[in-house]
Parts: sequence; C-alpha cells; structure tokens
Amino acid sequence: MRRQLIAGNWKMYKTISAGVALAREIAEGTKPDGPEVIVFPPATALAAVAQAVKGTPVRVGGQNMHFAKEGAFTGEVSALMLKDAGASHVLLGHSERRHVFGEDDELIAKKTRAALDGGLVPVVCVGETLPEREGRRTLEVVERQVERALRQLSADEVGRLAVAYEPVWAIGTGQVATPEQAQEVHAFIRRHIGGSHGDPVGGAVRILYGGSVKPDNIAGLLALADVDGVLVGGASLEAASFLKIARGRG
Repeated sequence: MRRQLIAGNWKMYKTISAGVALAREIAEGTKPDGPEVIVFPPATALAAVAQAVKGTPVRVGGQNMHFAKEGAFTGEVSALMLKDAGASHVLLGHSERRHVFGEDDELIAKKTRAALDGGLVPVVCVGETLPEREGRRTLEVVERQVERALRQLSADEVGRLAVAYEPVWAIGTGQVATPEQAQEVHAFIRRHIGGSHGDPVGGAVRILYGGSVKPDNIAGLLALADVDGVLVGGASLEAASFLKIARGRG
C-alpha cells in the first residue's frame, strides 16, 4: 500500500521565527501513524524549522536546488547544503520555477539526478497551462515532463521519488481539477512510469495532486484511486487548515 503524503510548500512566506512557530504547531498536531507530512520552508528558515521538528513525525524539504555539488553559482544552494540544513526532500520543477524562472525539462532532469545522488528525495512537479489544457494537450505535456525528468533514472531510483501533478491553471486561482480530470492524469502518469520503469515501480510511486488544495476539497481528492496525497500551497501557511488537510477532512 502507498502511504499518503501531505506536503506543504510555503513558497516565499514565513520568516525564521514565524516558520518555527508554524512548524511546531504542525508537529504537535501530526500523528506518527497518519500520512507522511513534509513542510517546505524558504531556504532562510530551513535549518531552524528542521531543528524545531526534530524527533517528530514531520519532515522538511527544500523548495529548489542547483544540480552542481558546489561552485560559483551566486544565490543557489546544493543538495549537500539542503541535507546539511536538515532537509530530506526537495521540490523540483514547480510551475513557478518553470514558468516564472524559465527552468526547462533538461534542467529539471539534471536537478533530479543530483538530488538523488545527494541523498535527497525529489518531489518532481509536472502540469499543464490553461492554453495547453484547452488545446487538449494535457497528457502530451505531462508525458514529456515525466519522461524527461525520469529517463536517466533506474527503476529503484524512480521508486524512491514522488511526482506531483499540478495543473498550472489551478495553482493559487481557487480552481481545482475535477475528480475526473485529476484521476485521468494521475492514472496516466502511473501507466507511463509502469511502461518506462516497470509495473512494480508504477504501482509503488506516489503521485500527489497540487492546485488550490483546501480542507473543503481534500476528501474528494484523496478518495481517488491514483491520488496518493497532495502538495498544498496557501492552505499550508496556517497550521489549522494544513492539519485538517493532513487528516483528510475539512
């Protein structure tokens, strides 16, 4: 059975003190026998948040990383730095990285390789824009993004990571993919991974849904056969709403 994964992407919110307070509140409300819970604070707060939740069921991840181990890359952080700060996971290919900062499939693939080599668990984000959805290109776009991110990885490596399907048109807009839309894409991703890396891997890899996830729509999302959890944005910035999502109900 695939254990549910509830992840909170704090984006560029929360100072160190505010992040520590939020993380502690989330940790206090998280049960060890429930879904796996991960928070992704901004880089400045990562070490302090990791220390605050040490010994609890809550894990911590970085929001992005460079593919190099070290070097003259001003403003960047490496897998080694994230791990040293207490991270176990890293988000890669989030739509804001793709569409605001211009990251392409090749760069995300290099980062995914580097994350695994650095001992981190990648959460690889994929998803289509509204024009791509309206042009009936959703599966084409998602297939390309998944294929290019995973093509250089072994079956064992793919089995260790997670994929997050985030329709770009649903992020921060209040719109959510219908259950039918979400299930269609999640099942497609699972079949694709089964075809490229073997059915056991396709059946084991966790596929998350992201895009305006809130307490009032979480139950319907988690009821879908191929939705193994969620990547939460705005609703992860308050412990009460995030914990409701982690409990699978509003």
